[in-house]
Amino acid sequence: MDKIDFVLLWVDGNDPAWLEQKKQYSPKRVDFSTSDNRFRDWDNLHFWFRGVEKYAPWVNNIYFITWGHLPKWLNTEHPKLKIVKHTDYIPEQYLPTFNSDTIETNLFRLDELSETFVLFNDDFFLIDSVKPEDFFHNGLPCDSFVENLIAPVGRAGITHTKVVITDIINDHFKKREVHKRIRGKIYNSKYGMQNLITLYFSPFSYFTGFRNPHIAQSHLKSTFREIWEKESVALDTSCKNRFRGTNDVSHWLMRYWNLCSGNFEPRRISFGRYFEAKRNNGALCSYIREHKGKTVCINDMAGDYTFEEARDEINAALRDILSEPSGFEK
Repeated sequence: MDKIDFVLLWVDGNDPAWLEQKKQYSPKRVDFSTSDNRFRDWDNLHFWFRGVEKYAPWVNNIYFITWGHLPKWLNTEHPKLKIVKHTDYIPEQYLPTFNSDTIETNLFRLDELSETFVLFNDDFFLIDSVKPEDFFHNGLPCDSFVENLIAPVGRAGITHTKVVITDIINDHFKKREVHKRIRGKIYNSKYGMQNLITLYFSPFSYFTGFRNPHIAQSHLKSTFREIWEKESVALDTSCKNRFRGTNDVSHWLMRYWNLCSGNFEPRRISFGRYFEAKRNNGALCSYIREHKGKTVCINDMAGDYTFEEARDEINAALRDILSEPSGFEK
């Protein structure tokens, strides 16, 4: 099997220099893309590294993508750690950027990054042992093909991005041809009852959207390059948005492209789960402590909860399973 790299995106929302630059470029209207909760520090990044060392010791390299700041506790001499600044690979015309879509869709420009890599946000954690075959099988990303309907969630959400990238998919792929060509990957026992959702949308002539598990995502570097060649205008327009915009293109386009091309291997839906932090995080903490999945996303949506209380409650659960410092810590 090819070497598998992990890519981790991180920002220090407390860095005065970064905050000053963000303030300089921020639009007057504050929304989901510019709100402080998108950048505030949960003080749990060390658990991400502990999870990787404990549950995925086989990883080749870790590409730590940052604006330029680094955690004080990080062991920058670790042989597997590759520190990458935005200026190291993102074209100058897109910088500075505070748009994760720009940071992600340009990853193919990292020359040393392996063809097979897994993309993590800093709120994605490994919580149980994983194997390379959990992410790639026969050189293809492991994923689940489940169709869905794009539902509006307000201007603060990412509905617009889903519409943009689904439109691009429909420009390049004929749904009926895709269903005929890779039917065994579209309807698969590993998806369980989720197969019924795809079946429900099967009469539609066009793709209406896809289920987005919002967990660590397996990618092929070559897919990024191919889409940049075929959709350079859409990607260029997206990357010029310093913050998320209504015409953004996210790395989900690369995921959808692999799904419709058949360049993936089916994986169980139960592999990971998405949670939003809230006032009572009992279900989330139980999911972590009892290793109910392999990976988890802990999303900060700035709801009606006290941030410090939610942070401490969730971090306590992570600490229970990841108490030992890793070699990535000084």
